[in-house]
Amino acid sequence: MSKKSLLSKLSAGTSLLVVGLGIGMGVSSLTNISQTSAFTLPFSSSEESNNLQESNNPSPVARIPEMNRNGNVNFVAEVVQEVGPAVVRINASRTVSTQVPPIFNDPFFRRFFGDQIPNIPEEETREGTGSGFIISADGKILTNAHVVEGASEVSVSLKDGRVLEGQVLGTDALTDLAVIEVDADNLPVARLGNSDDLIIGEWAIAIGNPLGLDNTVTTGIISATGRSSAQIGVGDKRLDFIQTDAAINPGNSGGPLLNAQGEVIAINTAIIRNAQGLGFAIPINRAAEIAEQLITDGRVEHPYIGISMVSITPQNRQRIESQGFRLSGDERGVLVVQVAPNSPGARAGLQPGDIITGIGPESVTDAEAVQKAVASSRVGNDLELRLKRNTEEVSLNVTLGVLPTR
Repeated sequence: MSKKSLLSKLSAGTSLLVVGLGIGMGVSSLTNISQTSAFTLPFSSSEESNNLQESNNPSPVARIPEMNRNGNVNFVAEVVQEVGPAVVRINASRTVSTQVPPIFNDPFFRRFFGDQIPNIPEEETREGTGSGFIISADGKILTNAHVVEGASEVSVSLKDGRVLEGQVLGTDALTDLAVIEVDADNLPVARLGNSDDLIIGEWAIAIGNPLGLDNTVTTGIISATGRSSAQIGVGDKRLDFIQTDAAINPGNSGGPLLNAQGEVIAINTAIIRNAQGLGFAIPINRAAEIAEQLITDGRVEHPYIGISMVSITPQNRQRIESQGFRLSGDERGVLVVQVAPNSPGARAGLQPGDIITGIGPESVTDAEAVQKAVASSRVGNDLELRLKRNTEEVSLNVTLGVLPTR
């Protein structure tokens, strides 16, 4: 689908297929195993999680991106001039309850200190800022969900100086995406690229409002693709991320990451604490799917099975067996650790100790493959799981349900 037609669909409010990630419930009994996802228990070595290795996704021979525009050394300036007007600052106001120390309300305490006790209001308003970019000329703006989470008021500052009231059309916490709408026409629109075509080493340009500094531009390259949420320490999300060394700071959240042609390839969203030169962004293809659902329905339905699981690897084997699961020496696949009651997995007959060896005709060796299979399907669809149960080969059809909201 062309970017033009995608933007036109966004304006018309049509919806794409409902996809998403979400598998299972946490396991409190595995007390010595770090749970990096609310619905998946990926076991990984500390070396793997601390040293984010380069993506092992094969990079087929593909397009070689233009590193500049016809040899123009000022191609970054051209991109900024073209896309900058479509990048906005989002101001969110939140009303929060204040915590008054109980002693301040104690009559004995007040008798002795009287007017010296500070007058602490029960509520206060907190301001926050983030970034976003316009995806349709009639005022729809894509940003991160955490930028507007819990906001009682939202305003949008355009580069031309206008400040418009914003309405949140929908948010999705699992993918950290939100769509805001302002009442305006003929707005500049950011062109969407194709995040599936990225190759490591191509240019990356970030525009946003870091630390309250409006219209800040940073540059770098695409450092890696396919980073899992567990790898970057946000295991409650259902996403793979693009890694870049373009500087991303607080306030950049929701702003665009651009390629050398001025197309949005991702949404800047995360930094790792104490890391230098590492930033992460949500691929635009995934973000566009979620945006269409938010515009159409105001929410996103994520399919799920309802299991906790772990990849069977040499590094994980000893820890798995220490929790009472018995494995033979040659077993490969994904161990089902727990099945949530009344979940699609429970209704299909999945049991703790089952080892998922395949989905349909495809073999699986890690938990992420199961997650991606669920994400690429729809609520109500059946997944054929091939299992090893004790010494038997078992096949089950699981009808995907809607991931419960918290």
